[in-house]
Amino acid sequence: MSVVALVGGQWGDEGKGKVIDSLAAKADMVVRFAGGDNAGHTTVNPHGTFKLHLIPSGIFYDNVACVIANGVVVNPAVLLREIAELREHGVGSHNLVVSDRAHVIMPYHTLLDGLEEERRGSSAIGTTRRGIGPAFVDKVARTGIRVGDLLDVDGFRSRLTSVMEQKNALLTSMYGHAALPLDEILEQYVDYGKQLRQYIRDTLPIIHDAIRRGDRILLEGAQGALLDTDFGSYPFVTSSSPLSGGATIGTGIGPTHIEGVIGVFKVYATRVGGGPMPTELEDETGHFIREKAGEYGATTGRPRRCGWFDAVAGRLSVQVNGMTEVALTHLDIFDGFKSIKVCTSYRMDGERVTSFPTRIEMLQKCEPVYEEFPGWDECTEEIGDFSLLPPNAQEYIRTISRLLGCPVSLLSIGPKREQMIEIRP
Repeated sequence: MSVVALVGGQWGDEGKGKVIDSLAAKADMVVRFAGGDNAGHTTVNPHGTFKLHLIPSGIFYDNVACVIANGVVVNPAVLLREIAELREHGVGSHNLVVSDRAHVIMPYHTLLDGLEEERRGSSAIGTTRRGIGPAFVDKVARTGIRVGDLLDVDGFRSRLTSVMEQKNALLTSMYGHAALPLDEILEQYVDYGKQLRQYIRDTLPIIHDAIRRGDRILLEGAQGALLDTDFGSYPFVTSSSPLSGGATIGTGIGPTHIEGVIGVFKVYATRVGGGPMPTELEDETGHFIREKAGEYGATTGRPRRCGWFDAVAGRLSVQVNGMTEVALTHLDIFDGFKSIKVCTSYRMDGERVTSFPTRIEMLQKCEPVYEEFPGWDECTEEIGDFSLLPPNAQEYIRTISRLLGCPVSLLSIGPKREQMIEIRP
């Protein structure tokens, strides 16, 4: 396969960074296609432990081109800080390019994000308050600032003056907040443009030249399918499409070029922020999973809500992404569990439900129907072959594959790069 999309199958935080970091050894290019610095892709490799928010997880390989594509919203301060942190650990950024079409997160975006969450009160979505949603709103409303705009000082000044007139009117009249200083923001972002100039390119020909050469390209998604604005638990969703279909729009690659879709799932479920989660465990087991796995947000540090694997939601993810294979992560967390449960269907108003509801009012009523499977006592962290896993662990993986209707190709048994079992090539 020359072009493969890798997407999250749950509510994000599935371990996509670790999987990409492992697969990038076989790739020529990794392209981030959605989201912004609300994503946190954690990788553990010989350089150290990293939590990447914007830079593709293939950056640790010198020979892999890393592209932040047009579908991403970029906070320049975060990107520059990430580049500097990598440099401090001996990781260069010579192989990084940023699309001039990518939109920029401005100070008014982060401010409005926080003010809007506060206004919602108990109905808050639970955003990261990084300005992601407001930046995508401006993109669609045609009032956004693009990365390429930062390189044209006169054009940028003209555009920013017009946009900030509108934003300051909103801040002062609706939220009672002081107006933001135009000149200060202009000067700051012109400076960002100067620092980032060496990375900014039209990435469309770069990507398509790689396709023509037959290069192996990984398209790196952010968040997960259950946060998609159309198919996720709306309105508790993200602002750009985390689906494989979003990879085509977010990169400029036509759908006929994508030859495979890898869906990443944890062997249990987690969620950050608001919204219903049918298999959530608000008990000792849920707390134990959180603490053993360190389930705290890579971006916000917030504790993640934990629960049993939800195959109903998983089947939706497989379907809407057209997944051709699955990568499962965190199997080692279940080492020592006496038994493990999997949600195979829901019960709503006394009726059995086998498909993911379209409305959160329905999802909130759903009670999980579980199948229970025997656990295992053995430690799986050092095992390098699927056939050497405990029999009950093997059966659990086969069960998830059967319930999802998709083969499991990769299995992560720990945070390190080498703790990955390739079940299928």
